[in-house]
Amino acid sequence: MSALALPRGDWLLIAGAAVLLTVAYPPFHLFFPSFVCLIPVIWLIQRGASDPRPLRRHLVQGYWYGFFSSGLVLYWMVFALWRLTRLSLLGYLATIVVLAAYASVMFALTGWIQRRSRVSPIIVFPVLWTSVEWLVGHQGDIHFPWLGLGTSLTGFPTAIQVAEVIGARGVTLLLAAANTALAFAWLERRNARRVTVLLGTVAAGLSAALGYGLVREATVDMRPLGNVTVLQPNVQYDKKRDRTLHDSIVRSTIELSAIAAERTSPQLLVWPESALPDYLFRHEEWERLIAAHVAQSGVPIVTGGLDVVWLEREDEYDYYNSAFLFDATRDGGRRPVYHKRYLVPLVERVPFVNPRWFDLRWFGGFSRGEVGQLYEVEFGQFGIMICYESAFEDLSRDYRRRGADFLVNITNDDWYGQTTAPFQHAAHLVLRAIENRTSIVRAANSGISEFVDPLGRESKRTRLGEQTFAADMVLASDVLTIYTRYGDWVGLLVLCFAATLIGYSWWQKR
Repeated sequence: MSALALPRGDWLLIAGAAVLLTVAYPPFHLFFPSFVCLIPVIWLIQRGASDPRPLRRHLVQGYWYGFFSSGLVLYWMVFALWRLTRLSLLGYLATIVVLAAYASVMFALTGWIQRRSRVSPIIVFPVLWTSVEWLVGHQGDIHFPWLGLGTSLTGFPTAIQVAEVIGARGVTLLLAAANTALAFAWLERRNARRVTVLLGTVAAGLSAALGYGLVREATVDMRPLGNVTVLQPNVQYDKKRDRTLHDSIVRSTIELSAIAAERTSPQLLVWPESALPDYLFRHEEWERLIAAHVAQSGVPIVTGGLDVVWLEREDEYDYYNSAFLFDATRDGGRRPVYHKRYLVPLVERVPFVNPRWFDLRWFGGFSRGEVGQLYEVEFGQFGIMICYESAFEDLSRDYRRRGADFLVNITNDDWYGQTTAPFQHAAHLVLRAIENRTSIVRAANSGISEFVDPLGRESKRTRLGEQTFAADMVLASDVLTIYTRYGDWVGLLVLCFAATLIGYSWWQKR
């Protein structure tokens, strides 16, 4: 293990960096840590540069930083998966080892480029950090775009209104640059002029972001669209696995829905993911009950459940995590089903293999859906995101480009219990709303259910672990943002710049 050993001072910086990154994210919603959580990382890289073997030192530093920081932020994975399989610990370890490998390479590349090309790490580090964030979200079957650094500021939407131009990746780049400038302001503290320039640049950038946010909050026009009610049945996972309780679960959900409709007079009711605890084709009575409820109330319902598509052979089928719209204009009949596109690695789909090879059912065997359609109700069109699809920027952007007036996110966060995960999960919607200037309605089985307006402001936020419902007026904006038009252009530019830095450094070496 001597190959993974580090000096004591490095371990202190690694511990400090891991803790600061953890408290920068929800549910803590602290403003200051977002601007200092990477400072120990910069100091680590600078300490490693003086080592006789800097490459080895940087690789080890990055590995342990990635391992412990990801381990702290994602500790909830063990809790969430434990009830499915006792192998959850292995899945958790595999995740943080992969993320640690990314951090290790990032540390090594930062030091290597600095040595070979003399390009300042004030430029190199933010570019590489942001590039790694992009890569983590685009790694095929194991993509996991959970909590980019920009997400740490979702508790302060005024500061990130610029996301309508630069997206979440751009916010990450600016935060990484601010952290790097502050880190070098301390390292070069004897150079008063240099310190003044660095601190002044950070202060000017923050002031510009806040100023832009205040202006946009005052100038973005929003209009009332329709009244929507979200249902939070709070049905625990163990009860949903008990087939003898399935009928009573659906009936109690319909009863709660009827109460909510009577008290809030909605134009749309949204039930959470897996509100229907089994396949609809096995329970024709459920469909009749929901259709009758919709026809009687005149209020359409969106609900999550499971769907099956039969294949050519009678005994073969694909099954999907799905969403259904029961339409009031069709006497409660349901529209075509939305099948979830972005599946949670391991839990919903085992990476890189065909589930039929191993006869995987219920764990790791879900099929991927196609591009989601827009659903129409009397007051507008909307697209559906199921569970952690809220973390994928391109899905909400695609809906908005095709004319969605608002978005619906249904989820079941009961898996996470009383951990930080439900707060982290909900935070992604703030950025999706700002990026596309659209409202988002969130219905979560056990919380957090809420409404997010086009300025990223949250309202009617429910508590975890309670059975309740919430209603609010959904607001619409006619703004078609730069981000909606052009997508993650910052991420692509950063990747190109990172490749240029690596190529230039290699050329300098030769």
